[in-house]
Amino acid sequence: MRTSKARQANGAGEGGNGNGGEGATGGRQWARADATRQSLLTAALEVFADRGYADAGIAEIVERSGISVGSLYHHYGGKAGLYVALWEDLSGEQEGAAAQAVSAARKDGESDPIALFIAGARAYLLVCWERRDAARLFLDGEGPSGSSLMRRSRAQHWIAQNTKLLRGSAGDPAGRPEQVLSLVLTTVIGEAGREIATAESQTEATEIIEEVCRILIRLAH
Repeated sequence: MRTSKARQANGAGEGGNGNGGEGATGGRQWARADATRQSLLTAALEVFADRGYADAGIAEIVERSGISVGSLYHHYGGKAGLYVALWEDLSGEQEGAAAQAVSAARKDGESDPIALFIAGARAYLLVCWERRDAARLFLDGEGPSGSSLMRRSRAQHWIAQNTKLLRGSAGDPAGRPEQVLSLVLTTVIGEAGREIATAESQTEATEIIEEVCRILIRLAH
């Protein structure tokens, strides 16, 4: 997971700051904890995909992961915590990929807001294919109590980010037309992500991504 990697990196840094063996021990502990968390998440994703969230059982997740039930509750607090962690991991990767693509385009000299928006959208959609097993988990909306609110909050965040990106360097608050345009474009991207996650092949996923980007360009103009 993204958070686990950051913690692991911090542990390594502490070892390099003169903590010697104590830092190295801490690094190994973080590495073991990271491996435990990843095993639990991998198993949870498999079980959720096979059974659906409602019918997924803690016992089967524990059995598939090879990790104790005590560790599961320690790291995630239960089934709902595993679901949220999977959601945050996927969402974080999608957002990170989009941000990196926009940053790279800017470094290459691109300044057109629509071109930057398309670069971010393409990167986001590519993650929907690369992480399709996880993306498909969230397609039907099933999940623990509060998951619908979690999705709405994430959607609002994406709309706000996209509105800001499409406005470029404009300093005035976004008007209603700009807000609606961002809402429409973000909704198109979200629905396209669903189609990409269920594509039969990488070729099909790529075709969908490119067609969606063409549609986004027409809508944005």
